[in-house]
Amino acid sequence: MTQNSMMLVTLVVDQYDRAKAFYCNSLGFDCLEEVDLGEGKRWLVVDPSGGHGARLLLAKAEGEVQAAAIGNQTGGRVAFFLQTDDFERDHRAFIAAGVTFLETPRHAPYGTVAVFEDLYGNRWDLLQPA
Repeated sequence: MTQNSMMLVTLVVDQYDRAKAFYCNSLGFDCLEEVDLGEGKRWLVVDPSGGHGARLLLAKAEGEVQAAAIGNQTGGRVAFFLQTDDFERDHRAFIAAGVTFLETPRHAPYGTVAVFEDLYGNRWDLLQPA
């Protein structure tokens, strides 16, 4: 049987360097690949440190339609779920790095969770499974 997995998820951004700084500096992601593709394009892949899931391909918006999707890729719903093995540690670190949380941490049947926004307003869950 073939085994498939989600490899990359595209996140439309306004500027490569600004996006890379937020994900790598504020959220502690690793920059795994950064290749100049010419004509102002890059192949820029980031991943949570020690991550095991899909990685983010940061893609600079081209044109008005893509630019309009920045920060609203899922129509205001939580778009991404960042799993942690230590909620308190990461929650404190994100707050210290200036990340905006939209709620106080809560305990749900599936784990400890709090919604935060990335630099564009996309919503993320910081989640430690139960």
